[in-house]
Amino acid sequence: MPEIKLTPEGMRFLSLFQDFTKVTARDCIIDEEGNRIVFLVDPSDMGLAIGKNGANVKRLRKVLNREVEVVAYSNSLEDMVKNLMMPARVRSIRLVQTDSKKTLYITVAGEDKGLAIGKNGKNVSRAKLILKRYMDVDSVVIV
Repeated sequence: MPEIKLTPEGMRFLSLFQDFTKVTARDCIIDEEGNRIVFLVDPSDMGLAIGKNGANVKRLRKVLNREVEVVAYSNSLEDMVKNLMMPARVRSIRLVQTDSKKTLYITVAGEDKGLAIGKNGKNVSRAKLILKRYMDVDSVVIV
């Protein structure tokens, strides 16, 4: 597993997240390209982190002036992929390793493909960011 390093900015966001939600996030990934911040939390803390009707996420969006996403963390590649693709139904995952590159093929239910990819591919790019950081996966393909 790659070593995770937080920037001072990331630590500030984690602290703010904790102040708003009363949940300690495991990690914070700053996606400059997508103008968003993704917080990883323990699955048992998801409801508290998001808040009633998404209240915490909405408040954080306003304060940070960025998109805010909360994802349930897992040590297991399969569970992490399911959490990242939610609510799309993951049918299977296959990790293919070539010389120096790991590609993850995620098969989802046909009617969930658009949901899994997300508008302008934003869900795939989020999955790529997180899976690269935690599982050293280079590429994500939705099948």
